Amino acid sequence: MVQINPGMGNRMLVSVSDAKGQLTELVRRAEAGDEVVLTRHGKAVARLVPMSKRPTQQEKRSILEKISHAAAAKATPGASAARSQDFLYDDETGLPK
Repeated sequence: MVQINPGMGNRMLVSVSDAKGQLTELVRRAEAGDEVVLTRHGKAVARLVPMSKRPTQQEKRSILEKISHAAAAKATPGASAARSQDFLYDDETGLPK
């Protein structure tokens, strides 16, 4: 059973058994932007969607640089971490307090 819901954009409901015979066409429609929902006994069980484009190495690098700059802008100066555990130890003996 193929059911097209005109009020819900380009959404098609297709039973799994019907989809077996028209998979190529359903994939083509999903690639074109139509929402293809596979149903079993009238309940939606799967959705065909186009694969998203994978970012290139240059795009990944650009994203990481943006994140790094945003993090640097949010960082606030504070106490040095080099001696942050000194309060745990006695100044004279060097042993834990």
